[in-house]
Amino acid sequence: MEPCKNFKVATYVYAYYLAKSDDATIQRDIDYYKQYIHFDKAYIENHRGIVDITPERLREVKALFEKNGIETAGGITSTQNVNGIRKPSYYDTFCYSDPDHRKEYKRIVSELAGVFDEIILDDFFFTACRCEMCIEAKGKMSWAEYRLKLMEDFSHEVVDLAKSINPKLNFIIKYPNWYESYQETGYNPGKQKDIFDMVYTGTETREAIYSAQHLQRYESYSLIRLLENTAPGRNGGGWIDPGGSSDNINRYLEQADLTVFAKAREITLFNFEEVLGTNLAPTLGNEYRRVDKLVGKMGNPVGVWAWEPFDGDGEDQAYNYLGMCGTPVEPSPYMNMDAPVVLFTQSTAHEEDAMEKLEEYVRKGGNAVITTGFLKEVYDKGIKDLTSVRLTGRHVLGREYMIAHANYTAEHYAMGTDQVMFEILSYKTNATAADIALIAGEHNFPIMTEDNYGKGRLFILNLPENFAELYKLPLEVIRGINKHLSMGQRVYLGCKPKYNLFAYDNNVFGIQTYRPMKDTVQVIVRGACKGIRNIETGQVYSEYLTLPTPNPQSDATTVIEEPTEYAFEVTLNPGHYMFFEIVD
Repeated sequence: MEPCKNFKVATYVYAYYLAKSDDATIQRDIDYYKQYIHFDKAYIENHRGIVDITPERLREVKALFEKNGIETAGGITSTQNVNGIRKPSYYDTFCYSDPDHRKEYKRIVSELAGVFDEIILDDFFFTACRCEMCIEAKGKMSWAEYRLKLMEDFSHEVVDLAKSINPKLNFIIKYPNWYESYQETGYNPGKQKDIFDMVYTGTETREAIYSAQHLQRYESYSLIRLLENTAPGRNGGGWIDPGGSSDNINRYLEQADLTVFAKAREITLFNFEEVLGTNLAPTLGNEYRRVDKLVGKMGNPVGVWAWEPFDGDGEDQAYNYLGMCGTPVEPSPYMNMDAPVVLFTQSTAHEEDAMEKLEEYVRKGGNAVITTGFLKEVYDKGIKDLTSVRLTGRHVLGREYMIAHANYTAEHYAMGTDQVMFEILSYKTNATAADIALIAGEHNFPIMTEDNYGKGRLFILNLPENFAELYKLPLEVIRGINKHLSMGQRVYLGCKPKYNLFAYDNNVFGIQTYRPMKDTVQVIVRGACKGIRNIETGQVYSEYLTLPTPNPQSDATTVIEEPTEYAFEVTLNPGHYMFFEIVD
């Protein structure tokens, strides 16, 4: 198999496999993969749970992979059974408050650093321990505060130790897919990004419903972007596994596709043994060849700037649910005062100066979309100066909607199939506009409001009580939300739920569908163009519908200038994606 040109492919060879495999077995399995996938690198593990691989054996395995033209690095899974005593934790991760555990961990790192010039820590380098040692050491701190400091300090210790043994060492920390929980278990990217040489991204999204993590499939894309913006140029790649994909191979392929669509530099398959002899390797190898050609035509990813500060908490996965409704998202731990639109969620409010930066951003001409969660967090911190919207503590159910953007005279209505519950927000007529509203009986309630402030605009997005009920919204409502969230971008979608839009700064974009049936999506292009071209087939879509243009309301004499919008219809089959370029 030829190597991919636009990203590297790696495999993770875990200790359980090495403990039972001789050289002949490993060579046979390498030969199996050669039929389907070109591996650029193998991460070879020396410790997992109660299994240790000796340095001598690691050197033999290292030599075998390198003999086959595969670069090697070391790996550690931070689970244990130190002294045979169970700690009150999950997955038997190490207790970094316990001197015996710290000593054992340093032994593992020392042995690996003596063999490899690169080490990756699998995403068990966290602590959930609440043993007596931890309770005493925590004192009056919260668990998050204690664990963040604990893991920051121990990260320094192990990196310094490893580099004292091997000064050439490149030390990588892999972060898991549960980004909203990092701080509670000591994952500390705000500090660890400057301790480790590189970061790595867990893009395993698996099954969204029947697993406790409620991961949305879009996260395989968005988490790459979050960690790339955390450590620019030092996000080593994405990591996928077959978990939760046994009933639907598309889930496995989607992890790989979205990881690469996010411009990951490398993709790692976990694990070497698990994929052997399955239908995954040949299918994935074929998929890599396809996406490699596409990635070479993509520019830099763009999307609504979602401010997700370090250690933020609240409205878990909110922007990934929006991503599953066709919103391209560019999450970052930092505020971007130059972005055309910024999304503020409840998590954003963790940043102490979030309200001050919001006010400054909008006042100078920015377009901010805040969620109800953010509104609640800053309710008594100045937000009332920017809007007449107020919380009521009441809720409403409905499925009929009114869409009436303030810059247009194009009011229209839509009906959903199921009722959705929203918080009731009150606002003052003509002080604030309701761009999208829920109709319930002889009343309507705002879903998206708009306020003018200084040179900019503030939008409040009223997320459903259950974020998954975004998937019950009709196309017209999702189109209205996407219109605001995509300001400054060339393309947005008018779609039913369960689509992704991947947008790039060179007029290339892609659409992925997760819908169970063949369906049609509206691709809305801002500004005149001749059409959109499928970059794989060359087919040009030139028929379009011109959407309403800005028009003064009632006796108003001005509008906010916006480019004319053109809607192209594209039909996708279930489980498929298509990539296009705008033909100007």
